[in-house]
Amino acid sequence: MPLRRSRLSQKAGRFTESVIRGMTKLCIQHEGINLAQGFPDFEVHPALKKAAKKAIDEGINQYSITWGAPRLRQAIARKMESYNRVQCDPERDVTVTCGSTEAMIASLLAVVDPGDEVVVFEPFYENYGPDTILSGAVPCYVTINAGDSRFDPDELRAAFSPRTRAIILNTPNNPIGKVFSRGELEFIAALCRGHDVIAITDEIYEHILYDDRQHVSIASLPGMQERTITICGLSKTYSVTGWRLAYAVACGEITDGIRKVHDFLTVGAPAPLQEAGAVAFELPDGYYRELRQMYQGKRDYLMSGLQRAGFRCLNPEGAYYIMTDISSFGFDDDTAFAHWLVSEIGVAAVPGSSFYHNPDTGRQQIRFCFCKKDETLQAAVKRLERLCEAG
Repeated sequence: MPLRRSRLSQKAGRFTESVIRGMTKLCIQHEGINLAQGFPDFEVHPALKKAAKKAIDEGINQYSITWGAPRLRQAIARKMESYNRVQCDPERDVTVTCGSTEAMIASLLAVVDPGDEVVVFEPFYENYGPDTILSGAVPCYVTINAGDSRFDPDELRAAFSPRTRAIILNTPNNPIGKVFSRGELEFIAALCRGHDVIAITDEIYEHILYDDRQHVSIASLPGMQERTITICGLSKTYSVTGWRLAYAVACGEITDGIRKVHDFLTVGAPAPLQEAGAVAFELPDGYYRELRQMYQGKRDYLMSGLQRAGFRCLNPEGAYYIMTDISSFGFDDDTAFAHWLVSEIGVAAVPGSSFYHNPDTGRQQIRFCFCKKDETLQAAVKRLERLCEAG
């Protein structure tokens, strides 16, 4: 007898599969160059690979402590104090997770009840909307202008209400590379304090900044440490996206909730890789300077190539993505253009509509990533030159 009702929950019906990873599938199908999904195609630092192999050889292959190996949590606490200016107790305030994606959903499930409202800046990384829905909350979107990376303070103020439980920040931002200034964060912090709201801040790109910009963690501002969950990880800074190592830092009361949810979501992150992750935090300061210089060079190179090909580009302040305007190419639909670009030109990008709650807002935008080897970017730019010929 067939089922009389849908086999899927209402929540699962309110969002789609990942558009970013869908573009990777198309890229493989068409043997294209993948400038869609943000994973590096170059080698990991030798010290990290050596440490991972050593941990496996030494038998660190079983469960670690659910909320993270002590050595890694201690390294995270030292880094939070020295770089983020946030003091934390590695025993009480740090939870190691399976990637920042898990850190975000664990954090939301820990602090949000069904019917609560969560403020989300858009354009947003595609997980934030579904994560809010999965936690039973109601997302309230506030626009960051894709032209100048600014938001309207009055619009943000109006988004806060007695039902607001949390706000999600992402700085540097994916997809447009906005870096929130200290002044902007102070304005947001004042709203959080005034409305008793928790800030959940995704800072996964914290070391990838351009043009001498500085990273500011909202938890370091007065009165915010006890009401902030700081999410970060190793994927982007150390080019180990497949290791799935991240962490959430919060005061002990909030951390208790995050750890309980995390335990039943994934139990724990990979034990040998956690030992290698602790080694990553021991890399010298020069590593981070070289990282910024490397990515700034890649940003400038791809930006120039995209502009020559006819794209209008928003210059990113951080992260490793370039959001572009495609209106000059005559396509009414960003998805159709992205599919055409990978099938006919051989370069994969992400439709801009996937970063907005109203897809129409992003119909004339697509996102490229530049966390690739120089020869990969050179090959992509060469293929994009065909757009000029097609025009």
